[in-house]
Amino acid sequence: PMVTGFLHLGGLRTALYNYIFAKKHQGTFILRVEDTDQNRVVPGAAEGIEDMLDWAGIPPDESPRRGGSFGPYQQSHRLDLYRRASDVLLERGAAYRCFCTPQRLELLKKEALRSQQTPRYDNRCRHLTPTEVAEKLSQGLDWVVRFRLEKGVEPFRDLVYGWNKHEVADVEGDPVILKGDGFPTYHLANVVDDHYMGISHVLRGTEWLTSTSKHLLLYKAFGWDPPQFGHLPLLLNKDGGKLSKRQGDIFLERFARDGYLPEALLDIITNCGSGFTEKQMGRTLEELISQFEIDRITTHSALLDLEKLPEFNRIHLTHHIENEELRQKLIRELQLLVEHVYGDQQVDQEVLEKEYVERVLLLRKGHISFLKNLVSSDYSYLWVRPSVSREQLQTISAEVDDIGKLVLGLMTRQAAVLTMEELNKDLRSLQKQTKETKYSSVMQLLRLALSGQQHGPSVAEMMVTLGPKEVCGRIHKALSR
Repeated sequence: PMVTGFLHLGGLRTALYNYIFAKKHQGTFILRVEDTDQNRVVPGAAEGIEDMLDWAGIPPDESPRRGGSFGPYQQSHRLDLYRRASDVLLERGAAYRCFCTPQRLELLKKEALRSQQTPRYDNRCRHLTPTEVAEKLSQGLDWVVRFRLEKGVEPFRDLVYGWNKHEVADVEGDPVILKGDGFPTYHLANVVDDHYMGISHVLRGTEWLTSTSKHLLLYKAFGWDPPQFGHLPLLLNKDGGKLSKRQGDIFLERFARDGYLPEALLDIITNCGSGFTEKQMGRTLEELISQFEIDRITTHSALLDLEKLPEFNRIHLTHHIENEELRQKLIRELQLLVEHVYGDQQVDQEVLEKEYVERVLLLRKGHISFLKNLVSSDYSYLWVRPSVSREQLQTISAEVDDIGKLVLGLMTRQAAVLTMEELNKDLRSLQKQTKETKYSSVMQLLRLALSGQQHGPSVAEMMVTLGPKEVCGRIHKALSR
């Protein structure tokens, strides 16, 4: 993968397809930092990318951080290699030194645009004689190295797009492969690195498809065998527009911060694309690997509907809650969230106990899309025990003691498993045992005693989620104040 900024959904998808392909074929997934464009290098971006791949659960096997036997994995540390490679092409006459000034190139560009043509270099320096080159060098003029584009490109077979070729010499000027600052351009660096790193397959975005013929000419000039290329169709908004980097709302950091599970992201970006035998929601990475077939990737753009992401997250959060090991991690996270959100409201330590938090998770499984939903105001009753006095409850109904006793009796009978249906029936019949309190008042009284609030989830839902022990504790407390 290329790196100049931070990892966004498009980059994650490219990395994911490479990871899945490598794992499917017992290969190695390599992260190489392509930082040769010094104007675009963002400090900390390379570390950020690797952090995000680790977070997403698709860590590289070899990378700047992990190392490997084909390092260094950062192009700015491999400049000697590129310089030597460009010398080889100069010696063979496959490349030449170009002395054109930036001003001249700028004029060419303006000229082309004025006559409504695509700007391209006019290959002027390609025709310099060895004597002219020596003279310019002796004058100390700045130069770059350009690669001679030859006509007669051979077609290549793309793993996704099939047979392809682009007569690059007809549409563009000879490309710069080594810049004046000694840094290579992408074209030279990726060819040299793929060769020396023994890369067998490259899966990259479809925007590189037209450059591939140029890269293959470079392989030929070196006398090297190229890897196989597969180009991935674009990832677009569901309306067919480009994903917007502008609001920063497609960068992984944001999704991580907002409480999305990496599994939900991996699932949605493969779900809107192609390459898999099935399309159901909720696929794990293992399932993606086993279902992947590169021939199944179509050339249609992948349309991403981010509005569906919370639903993907709900499904994967449910998987996490059902999994013994992952659930432990969620319990710790939820305990921290509760302390963070409700800590200043003197949260009783008992509601942070593992058993209680685990019960809540298991009961709300499938009802919540994010873990943080459980600390929203609707669920505050779970974490903050109400301080409601008997006097307050008496203003709703004078029969407060009787109602309290009836509920306590109901809880001991019901202790096995509370279900909403059963409870709703029991609460109806409980109201019939009062002398004159209406059903709505019984509900109002219980809601206040259990949550200290006038509004919120149904009383039955509260009772189920709190559990018999906590319900009894809160009723006792209210009656004794």
